[in-house]
Amino acid sequence: MSKWLAGLALLMTSLGANADTMRCGSTLVSVGDRAFEVLRKCGEPDQRDEVGYLLGGYDRRELRVDEWIYGPRNGMLSILTFEGNRLVRIETQRAN
Repeated sequence: MSKWLAGLALLMTSLGANADTMRCGSTLVSVGDRAFEVLRKCGEPDQRDEVGYLLGGYDRRELRVDEWIYGPRNGMLSILTFEGNRLVRIETQRAN
């Protein structure tokens, strides 16, 4: 049983984790922040990727989806996902 739990814990850590905030120096960025706020607090990302578009809201607006990657820092990557210029997800994962 303990081997099964250890394997499950290892799998969970290797998949990455989601967070609602990320530290940039002495400031925090949070889900819901605008892209310009993240740029001001964290600077330019190490990589930017346009992921695609999605339809959002009742008025069926098309929202651009971007991922910004910071790192690796201390062996970790931070992946920020923006939908329509709003930060919607912060993921961290171990850099390979």
